[in-house]
Amino acid sequence: MEAMVQPRSPADVESGGGGAYRWAADGGRRAVGGGLRGRLDALRELIALSRTRLDGRTLEGAGRVLETADERYRLSGEHTVVAIAGATGSGKSSLFNALAGANRSQVGPRRPTTAEPVACVWPDSRPGADGLLHRLGVPTHRRHVPADGSSELRGLILIDLPDHDSSATEHRAQVDRMLELVDAVIWVVDPEKYADAVLHERYLRPLAGYAEVMFVVLNQVDRLPGDAADQVVDDLRRLLDEDGLALGEHGEPGAAVLALSAATGRGVGELREALGQFVAERGAADRRLAADVDAATERLRSVYVAQSRVGLTERARAEFDDRLAEAVGAVATGRAAERDWLRYAERACGSPWSRMRMRMRMRRRGSRGALGFGVGATGVGMTGVGTAGAGTTGVGASRGGLTGAGAAGVGRTDAGWGGAARGRRIGRAGAGRSQDGRGVAGQACAGLSRTGWNGDGAEELTAGGRTGMQQGPVGRQSAAGHRRTDGAAAAGPGDASVVDGRAAARSVVEHAVRTVAAEAAHGLPAPWAHAVRDAADRGAYGLPEALDKVAAEAEESLRGGPAVKPRWWTVAASLQGMLSVLQVVGVLWLLGAVTGVGEATAWISGLLPAVLGSVGGPALAWMCRVVARGPARRYGQDAERRLRSAAAACGRARVLEPVAAELLRYREVREQYAVASGV
Repeated sequence: MEAMVQPRSPADVESGGGGAYRWAADGGRRAVGGGLRGRLDALRELIALSRTRLDGRTLEGAGRVLETADERYRLSGEHTVVAIAGATGSGKSSLFNALAGANRSQVGPRRPTTAEPVACVWPDSRPGADGLLHRLGVPTHRRHVPADGSSELRGLILIDLPDHDSSATEHRAQVDRMLELVDAVIWVVDPEKYADAVLHERYLRPLAGYAEVMFVVLNQVDRLPGDAADQVVDDLRRLLDEDGLALGEHGEPGAAVLALSAATGRGVGELREALGQFVAERGAADRRLAADVDAATERLRSVYVAQSRVGLTERARAEFDDRLAEAVGAVATGRAAERDWLRYAERACGSPWSRMRMRMRMRRRGSRGALGFGVGATGVGMTGVGTAGAGTTGVGASRGGLTGAGAAGVGRTDAGWGGAARGRRIGRAGAGRSQDGRGVAGQACAGLSRTGWNGDGAEELTAGGRTGMQQGPVGRQSAAGHRRTDGAAAAGPGDASVVDGRAAARSVVEHAVRTVAAEAAHGLPAPWAHAVRDAADRGAYGLPEALDKVAAEAEESLRGGPAVKPRWWTVAASLQGMLSVLQVVGVLWLLGAVTGVGEATAWISGLLPAVLGSVGGPALAWMCRVVARGPARRYGQDAERRLRSAAAACGRARVLEPVAAELLRYREVREQYAVASGV
C-alpha cells in the first residue's frame, strides 16, 4: 500500500509555512531541507510584503519558484528526476538504453528520433513517481522500468528528452519546459558538436548556477584516436569554465565531466556509479530548488539591494524641523514675544505720568490707525511716519495702520520710538528686516505677526500682519488675497497687490518635504524610493494648513502677554507710586513757597522730595528695563521653542513617521531578501 501522508496541524502550518511537508510514520513525502525551507519561507514573505510596491511581472519568477517547490515536495521528495538532454545525433538515447540495460528508447538514423519523452523508473518503496511523471507530461506508454532493477539507482527517474536543436518547434519547447521541472540534467555532447554555440549560449551559460545538479558527458569517444579524447575533454572543460560553470574537481561542488561511449559501454559504469551516489544522497531536488531560489533572488537584486546606506539621519530630521520652524516664523514670534514682555514690563514699572502719556498717544493715533487700516487693506499701503522696509514688496503701514503680506517677502521698518511712528511687518512669506539689513528668511507657514497697541495700551498678536494702534479686531488674511476687519471685506479678490501669504508658506513647506524625501530615498532601489516619496507627498498634503493652525494656537497662547506677572513688577509699581507722591508733594511745597502760602525758606524742604520723585521715577524705570532683559529673552526663547516643537511634531506626524514606516518596511523586505538569497 502507498504510504499515507499525515495531515499537518494548524500549528505545523503556521510554523512551517507553505511548501514544507512532514515525514509520515511509514514513509511518504520528504520535508524541505532546513536551510532551503527557511529560504523558501523568506521568499514567500518577501513577495507578500512587496505586492503593493512592485508590479506582478517583477515578482512572477519568484512566485513560480514557490509554486514549483510546493508542487515538487507535495508529489515526492524521495525520488530523483534526471533528464538526459543533447543535440541531434549526440547519442543520448543510446546512453539512456545503456543505463536502463535494455532498448527502452528508440535509436535510429532518422532525425529527430525522439519525438516524445521516455522515462525509466527504478522502483522504490515510496510512492510519488507517477505523480512526478504526470507533472512532466510523460505519456503512460512511454514509462518503463530497467531490465536489471539495479538497487544502487533505486529512486531514480531517468528521462530521455527530445533533441534541444530539433527542427520541430514543439520538441524544443518541450525540452525547455521539462528542463525547468527536473532535478538534474545529463548533457550529452559528441566530439563534433561539443562546442556548438546553441548549446553553450542558450543552455549551459544561462544554467551556470545549476552546476551542482549537472553532468556533462562526452559521448562517442570510441571514434577518437589515441589521446584525442583527453584533448577534447580538456577543451570541453575550458569551454565550460568560460561559460561560468563550476566543475566538480578535487572534491569541490560542481558539474561532473565524464567521457564515455554508449555504444561500447566504455565509461558507462563510471557514470552509473556517479548517478548512484547522486541518487543515494536524496538531495538533488533541494539543490535544484536552491539554485532556482538563487536565480530568482539574483533577478530581484536590483529592486531590493540599496546602493548605499539608507535611512533618515538626525541631521536631515533636524534640518526638516528647522525649515518648518522657519515656515511658521518661530524666530520672529520669539522676538516679538520678547519685545512684548519688555513693553509689558515698561508699562507695569513705569511712572503714572508715562502711562498717562501712552494712553493719550493711543487716543490720538487710534483714529489715524483706523484710517490707515482701511487704506492698507486695499493693497495700496500707508506708511505714515514709518516707511516700508527697503526691498520688500507688499503693503506697508504706519504704527497706526496695517502692514499686509508681501509678495516676495516682508520686511521690518522702524523710524524711531516715541514721537515717530513705528511700522513693522513680520509676514508669512518671510524676506528680511530692512531695519538692520539682516535677512529673516522663510517666515512662511503661519505668518504670525505683531499688532499694535490695543485699547488697553498693550500689544497683541494677529495672524496676518503688523497692525497699528487701532481699536477693534483685525481679521486673518483670507485665501482670496484680502483682509477683513470688523466683519467687512477690505479688498476684493482680484486685487493683485495683496498677496496671500499661504502661497509662499506652501512653497516653503513643499521644499522642506521634497528635501527630506530626497534624503530618505537616497540610495534606495527605484520602487522603494518612489514609495518613500509618495508617503512624503501624501503627508505634505494639508501640512501648510496644519502648520497654520499650530501657529494660530501659539498666537492665541501669547495673546495678552505673560500669564504670570513677576512679583517685582508689583514692587516696582508701588515704588513708582511712592515716588510720584513724593514728586507731587515736593512740587506743591515749592509752589507754596513761591506763591507765599508758606514760609520763604520752606522751598528747601520741598526741593528734596521733588527732586527725589522726579529723578527716582525715571531711574527706577531704567533699572527695571535693564533687569527685564533677561526674563524677556527667556520668555521669547520659550515662545520660540514651543512653536518650533509644535511645528516639528506636526511635521513628524504627517511626513517623518510615514517616511520612517516606508523605510522600516524596506528594511523588513531587505532582511527577508538576505535570508532568501542565502547571504
